[in-house]
Amino acid sequence: MFDIDLVGLIETVGYLGLFVIVFAESGLFVGFFLPGDSLLFTAGFLASQGYGSIFILAPMCFAAAVLGDSFGYGFGRRVGPRIFTRENSLFFRKAYVARTQEFYARHGGKTLILARFMPVVRTFAPIFAGVGRMRYGEFFFYNVIGGLLWAGGLTVTGYTLGSVIPGIDRYLVPIVAAIIATSVLPPFLHVIREQMKMARRKD
Repeated sequence: MFDIDLVGLIETVGYLGLFVIVFAESGLFVGFFLPGDSLLFTAGFLASQGYGSIFILAPMCFAAAVLGDSFGYGFGRRVGPRIFTRENSLFFRKAYVARTQEFYARHGGKTLILARFMPVVRTFAPIFAGVGRMRYGEFFFYNVIGGLLWAGGLTVTGYTLGSVIPGIDRYLVPIVAAIIATSVLPPFLHVIREQMKMARRKD
């Protein structure tokens, strides 16, 4: 039923709705639960079947992803530090801001690109980049690369497979499941490698 829900959602909301969904998942707190990866792929697939145009869909989703991340960055930069200026408490400590700034100074670009392919994480990564005071020029550069690979890449992949493989709609559910699994695996492996490096340094 997952693919039927996605197809029905896309057919209902159209271009404008897709733009809003991708924008929200890219940088609004309320968008963390949205099915970005599978939605983009399915939208590209539908375009290959004559529902919509890939030449409108791909640039539109790319723009929504970049603008959404930029909004999240702006929100984090303006609002985030104000939260942490209050007195230290169980959840809010001034040291968290300093750690976030240091983290994005070291790994900012790589983090933003990897986060695009991690459900939930991609919503909060630009916000934390803003909180960490990452330079906007650097943020925007990696924001564009990540948005192109994620939003543009997934829609074009769905369109291409739908165009060249007959009857691919019968395999839409396992393909979507594989995309979700694949999007989570590389960042997970990256975290494992980083933990192993840290463990070796302590030894």
